[in-house]
Order: sequence, then C-alpha cells, then structure tokens
Amino acid sequence: MAKMITSSLPFSQQISYNSRNLIVSDAATFPYFYKIVPSGRTLCTGIVKLLKHFGWTWVIIIAPDDSSSLRAVQTLKEKIVQNGGCIALIVIFSHASDIPLNMAEKIHNNIQASSANVIIFYGDIMYTVNLFKHDHIRQMPSKTWIHTSETDFSSTFLLGRGKRNNSLTFTVAKKIIPRFSKFVREVDPILFPVAPFIREWWKSLCDIRCPKSTKRSHCTHQVSPIVLHCDSKYLGNSYSVYNAVYAVAHALHDMIMSDTGNTTVWSGESHRILDYLPWKIHNYLKNLHFKNILDENIFFDENGEIAIGYDIINKVFLPNGTQLNKIVGSFNPYDPLDQDFTINEKVIVWDSALTQIPPQSKCSPNCTPGFRKLAREGKAVCCYDCIPCPEGEISNQTDMDNCIKCPDDQWSNQKRDACIPKAITFLSYEEPLGIALIIISIFFFLINVVILGIFIQYRHTPIVRANNCNLSYILLISLMLCFLCSLIFIGCPEKVNCILRQTTFGIIFSISLSSILAKTFTVVMAFHATKPGSKLRKWMDSKFSYCIVLSCSFLQTLFCLFWLLTAPPFPYHNMQSELGAIVIECNEGSIILFYCVLGYLGFLAGISFIIAFLARNLPDSFNEAKYITFSMLVFCSVWVSFIPTYLSTRGKYMVVVEIFAILASSAGLLGCIFIPKCYIILLRPERNSRKFLIKNGMINKY
Repeated sequence: MAKMITSSLPFSQQISYNSRNLIVSDAATFPYFYKIVPSGRTLCTGIVKLLKHFGWTWVIIIAPDDSSSLRAVQTLKEKIVQNGGCIALIVIFSHASDIPLNMAEKIHNNIQASSANVIIFYGDIMYTVNLFKHDHIRQMPSKTWIHTSETDFSSTFLLGRGKRNNSLTFTVAKKIIPRFSKFVREVDPILFPVAPFIREWWKSLCDIRCPKSTKRSHCTHQVSPIVLHCDSKYLGNSYSVYNAVYAVAHALHDMIMSDTGNTTVWSGESHRILDYLPWKIHNYLKNLHFKNILDENIFFDENGEIAIGYDIINKVFLPNGTQLNKIVGSFNPYDPLDQDFTINEKVIVWDSALTQIPPQSKCSPNCTPGFRKLAREGKAVCCYDCIPCPEGEISNQTDMDNCIKCPDDQWSNQKRDACIPKAITFLSYEEPLGIALIIISIFFFLINVVILGIFIQYRHTPIVRANNCNLSYILLISLMLCFLCSLIFIGCPEKVNCILRQTTFGIIFSISLSSILAKTFTVVMAFHATKPGSKLRKWMDSKFSYCIVLSCSFLQTLFCLFWLLTAPPFPYHNMQSELGAIVIECNEGSIILFYCVLGYLGFLAGISFIIAFLARNLPDSFNEAKYITFSMLVFCSVWVSFIPTYLSTRGKYMVVVEIFAILASSAGLLGCIFIPKCYIILLRPERNSRKFLIKNGMINKY
C-alpha cells in the first residue's frame, strides 16, 4: 500500500496537509481539493472569538498583498464588524520581496500613531519573518500581536534582540504520534528522495544539542549548520502529514475494495493505478471516516476540510533567553457552540510594559451602567461618547446603545442603573405645606366663631338687625363650614373624601353666596319700599330672603347629585404629572360638571356683585351694598385667577391652589362684610344706637 501511495502522484495533488488558502477553500470551485488543516475562514472565526473574549473592539490588521491573504483580510474585517468591532487600520505590504526599510518605517509609524493596541498579522511564516526582521515593529510597547502562523522567534536571525511577551498565535492542533520519534531516529534517509532541504533536515537531527528522544543514533557530524528543529515537541507538521497519508490510504483501500467486490488483497494485475483518476477517488475521500492511531475520528466536512481545530499559543521568553510555547486555549468549530472556544487567562504571560492586564484595545472607554453610547459623527461605530441616561430611563449593562425606559410605576435611581418604585406623594397632614394650610383654616375658623359670637351677643343692636340678622347668621355659619371643608382636601385621597371634596365645597359655598344675594336684595328693597304706594313692601318679609337661599342652594345641590350619579370623582394614581413620583389625587370624573359647579358659583357671585354695585350709593349708615360689592370683587378676582393657575399646576399643588382659593375667597367675604360691623360694635358703639339713627333720620328704615 505504501508503494502504491508513493507512486500515485495524481492522488497526492488532491490533499494538502498545510494549506489555509481561502481561494482553494471554495468547494464549488475546487471540489477535488482536500485539506488536513482548517481553512482561513475557520481561522477568522476563531480570531473574532478571541477578540470578543477580551473585549478588543479596536484592532489593526496587517497582511501581505497576495490574493489569499487579501481575501482573508476582507473576511476577517466583515466578521469583526458583524460582531461589533471596528478596524482602526489595515496595513498591506508587498509579498514579492523583503520589506524595505522605508516601508517598515512607514508601517511602524502608522501602527504607533494608532490608538489600537491589538494587531492581527495574517500571513504565512515567510511573511512574518520578513516583517519581524525589523525588530522595532515587533518591539512596540503596549501592542499585542495575534499571529495566524507559528513562528520560531528563537531562530538565529532574532537571537540577541529584545523579545516581548506580547503575542498569541493560532496554530493547527498538533498531537504526538506514537513511535514517530523512534522512526525518525532509526530510518535510513537514503530511502527518501534526494533533495538539499531534506538532506539538511536530517543532518540537523544529528546535532549534539538535540534531545535524546529525537537525536539520530548514527551520525557523521555533531553540529548542524542550519536552524535546529529537533527540540520541537511535535516535529513540525508530522501530525498533519500523518493524517493526510492515512486519509489517502483509506480512500484508496475503500475504492479498490468496492471495485473488486471482495476483501482480498489487490495484486495490481487486474487494474492499473492510473485508472483511478482523481475524480474517481473523490467520492471516497468525501465520505471518508476512520480512526487514526490516536483513536481520533478523521473525516472531511462539506468544504473538504478535516474536522480539527486550533491551539492558541502564548510565546513566553524567559530571562535566560529560552522560548516556551504555552497552550493557553483552543478553538474547534466542530465542537458544540458553547464549547468551541476556550481560553485560560491565568496561564497567559503578558509583557511587563503593559499598563493593564489583560491589555485593552478600544476606540472609546466602556460606557458604564447609567450611561449610553452616542456615536461620533463621521467616526467608526466603536468610537462614541458616553452620555448619562435621562430621568426615568436606565442602562443596567455596559456599552448599551439605548437607555431603557422604566415602567410607569417606577423611576430611575440617582445612578441611572436601576429602576426603583416611585415615591407616593399627596398633600399630607404631616408636611409643612399641609400643616400651614391647616393652621390658616383653623385660624379663620376661630375668627369666624368670634364674629358669630359677637353678632349673637349684640343681636338686638341696630347694626346686627340691619338687613335681616338671620341671614348674617346663615352666612357666618356657612363661611365657618367653608373654612373647615378645606381640611377635606388635605390627606390621602380615598373614595369617600374624593366624593365629599367638591360637592361639600360647592353646596356650602352656594349657601354663602345665596345668603349674600338675599342680603343684596334686602338692601335694595329696603330703600325702595319706603316710597309711598310701593309694591315692594310685601317682599320685605324674611320668608322671601329664605326662599332665595333655599332655591339657589337647592339648584347647586341638584348639580352635585347629578355629578355623583353620572361621573363621580374617584382616587387616581397619576404617574405622569410629577417626575419620579406617583401622585395620589382625586380625578374629578366629569370635568364638565366640575366647571358647571364652579360656574354656578360664579353666576351667583356675578348677580350679587351687579346688584350690590348698583345699590352702593344708597343713603344708609349701615348700607351693606358697598361691603358686598368689595367682597364680590375679591371673590371674583380669586376665582378668575384660580382657573388658569389650577390648569397650569400639577400634582398635589393643584390641591393647594384650590384650598388657597377657598380660604382666600371665604376670608374676603368674612373680612369685607363683617369686619366693618365688628369695628362699629366694638370700637364705635355710639354709632350702634337708636339715638344715632334718629339723629341721622334713618329710624324709619329699621
């Protein structure tokens, strides 16, 4: 069988033990080409996984300008971009000859000027040697190299030069073939083709520096003139060559056995080897499956590549000049997805000149949680600024493109990296603003109580009896209730107090305004009824005043009942009005009916104001028309300014505005109508007497 394989040169042209050329990796174009090593396309995938593992998103690519390398650079660029990385610089040099010094200087300056700290060198060992002969390129500080071919940096041309532990190399996975070293030591080189390189290779195995495991036993010289290779653990590509030879052998065996139809050894008499053309052995190579001496499954995939992966080598230079090749990881695309790539960072030896371990290579620093990326105009996507997330949005991962909006019931914390429950807010009894409003309400309530007490104490005096003292009592009591109803607006809104708030306020205020309207009619009729033959005298009865109060307040009560029956107010959690908080407030239900209630109060106030304004100049020592005019002017001013202020306010301050309007308008009515009378009662009692009325000719009016 060995003789057959050796003589069958056409078959050896179908299978390669070392080619990673992307051009011949196209199975459609080269269907008869098989590779014992993974293709460059697979290598590009492994490089991208290494970049992703270390977070290297800003890289430089260097490659010769041969067609295979250029295609690999394009593939590598596409894969890096697809996985979120960017290419800072692509350096292409001529593969036709050694790199001249001026070109090396240009490459060095371009790399040194770039902020990228990771350099991917895609090229065979020959190109690596040509580039690294210019040692200032390889010795650049803070730069880490990723190689795609294994290079022996202990070679003669690099001896004596400074070395850095700054490289990771992808090499085809290699294994030690049992008994191969013994074969190398004992085989007679005369059995192999005569070639200068092969002859020198065998001579190198006789060097006295070779270990006993590989040093040949019968040698004519002791020192090799070429670079040593006998100290290599795997003896070059022996593992790949071994698999290649056995792949062809098994394919030929399967083909011959299928042609003969039996398992007898083929003698060669019935067939000639040249009858088995490459196209004929193709089907057997394509369907090949066997186990090698290491009990490994050997087969080709759909692209004609053997199912084998890469080792990731870390070249370590010891202080004594020794070079160690440490396997720090692996990549095998044929393993399960979550197991195809492994890396052991703990065993990697990084260069002492690096400021960060492991090194970093980014165009922009990571955007920490709480920030998002903002692309720089005209720059690569890896170059960005980090801006904080706006209020209500967070980023809980590194390098997020967009911030995440918090749910409606949550808000972003101060660092903008987590959503927290929104604070519950309402106008409470415990906060300073609530306490202040309570104090003001109680203060006016007590003043109201004092005034009512004064009026009751001096109920028989002319100034109290003027314009129906019972109306004054009704007005004072309703104003007392107005001051107290403002307290319903303070505290956590619930179903009951939401219903009571507007309806209680609307009904009580309608009673107050109805009382003022009745007093206004009483003033007008009191002066016109004194004329001879006036028909208004019959309307001077107090029942007419009570009828005005009851009818006007009853109409407001009907409005409120209709409101409660159709669309009553209810507690509502407002999550939009105040940033970072949930405002518990009373939704008015029907905003139309709410403004109908307010509008009705404005209507009563407007009628009272017009009538009082027309009667303000009537001659009377106790003419209330002037005071009612001023009180209605204050009332209307407060509530006219209330509407735009209420509509432009948000959250609990809407409640504050309404409470202020209630207190201000109630205090205006109390002050304008009753304070002048209290002044006369307490400080000018001489004007509150029958003698004063007779003297001024006003006695007939009371």
